[in-house]
Amino acid sequence: MIDFSTKAKNTWCPGCTNFSILAAFKNALNDLAGEGYSKDNFVMVAGIGCHGKIPDYVDINSFMSLHGRDVASAEGIKAGNPNLTVVSFAGDGDAYAEGMEHLVHAAKRNANITLFVHNNQVFGLTTGQVTPTSPKGYRGRSTPFGSPEEPLNPLAVLLASGATFIARAWALDPDKLKEIMKRAVKHKGFSIVDIIQPCITFSDTRAHFKDKVFYLDQNWPTNDWSKAMQKIRENSDKVPLGVIYEINKPVFEEQL
Repeated sequence: MIDFSTKAKNTWCPGCTNFSILAAFKNALNDLAGEGYSKDNFVMVAGIGCHGKIPDYVDINSFMSLHGRDVASAEGIKAGNPNLTVVSFAGDGDAYAEGMEHLVHAAKRNANITLFVHNNQVFGLTTGQVTPTSPKGYRGRSTPFGSPEEPLNPLAVLLASGATFIARAWALDPDKLKEIMKRAVKHKGFSIVDIIQPCITFSDTRAHFKDKVFYLDQNWPTNDWSKAMQKIRENSDKVPLGVIYEINKPVFEEQL
């Protein structure tokens, strides 16, 4: 066992579901280290937001980017040294608002990086503004009368953009989250894991999602683009979890 903990004081809200993501990631790192991945070869990038505190709590190489620029920074690090294992963390506001242009192009290029999105459907660090994934009618600091917008479907956008690994996870199931994280890191190409991460302070969706999430069957055809898009866009009360799409294609760094 390798100790990936640091001495930094954790300043997330008590009971924050980010603690579960942190635990799952450190356990995934331990498993990967046992499979031959070098601790010194990992680099984690983070953006701005509650999620952005996570590098303080994990003892590996890290880089804090500007708001929405974490994916671009991760691409640069990977292009500069393709031997590194580069993982990035972002919030839904960070990735799907300010950072969407970088995200789409990273997927199109098939950059060999992994992105974990803490998707709580709200700007939590700035105390509750609407994000691209906030549900219609959400009342927050920027939308006191309710958001008039339909939420963005980021996984549909990224599948259409060329992402070669797309998964969704539930923050409150750290064991399954760990396994999905490991599979995403091992994938050679652009990987995104959209993690449903309820913000217990400004958008507590734990009860809402508890009975809606379900895991895809083990026989789900992850290489079928059409079925993946259909599942991602499915208008249903149920929310599928697991690896939705995975294929192999040449990666950006090897074609430079």
